[in-house]
Amino acid sequence: MKSARRQARELAVQGLYEWQLADTERAAIIDHLGTQPHFMRADRAFLEELLKGVMTERESLDQRLSVLIDRPLTQISPVEHAILWLASYELVHFPETPFRVILNEAIDLAKRFGGTDGHKYVNGVLDRLVAQERPEERQRPVRQKTS
Repeated sequence: MKSARRQARELAVQGLYEWQLADTERAAIIDHLGTQPHFMRADRAFLEELLKGVMTERESLDQRLSVLIDRPLTQISPVEHAILWLASYELVHFPETPFRVILNEAIDLAKRFGGTDGHKYVNGVLDRLVAQERPEERQRPVRQKTS
C-alpha cells in the first residue's frame, strides 16, 4: 500500500500537470483531485503545501532547474516538468526528508506518468540539483541495514 505522502505526490503531479496545461486555480485543482479514488488516502496538508509552494515559487524553481538542463524548459514534457518542480521544491523546503527519498519518489513518478526514458532524465537533473542544494547530505555515506 502506498504511503499518504506518496499518494499526495502523485496527486500533486497530476495537479501541476493540469495547472500547466489549463492554468487552473489551485482551489479548482484540489476540487478536481478530490474526485480521484485515492484522494482520501493522501496526506492532504502535504498535497496542498506542495501545490501552493510550487505554484508560488515556480519562477525560482525554474531558475534553479534551467542551469541544470540541456534544453529550454519549454521543451521538457509537462509531466517531467511537474515532477522536477515537485522534487525541487521538496529538496529546498523539506530538509528533514532525505534527498534519496525525494529522488526515489520522483523517479517512480516519472516511471509511472512520464515518457519511456523520462525517469533517467529526471534522475540526472535532480542528481545535479542535490549536489547544489544538499552537498553535505550527498557526501554522507549510505548506512547499510544490518540483519
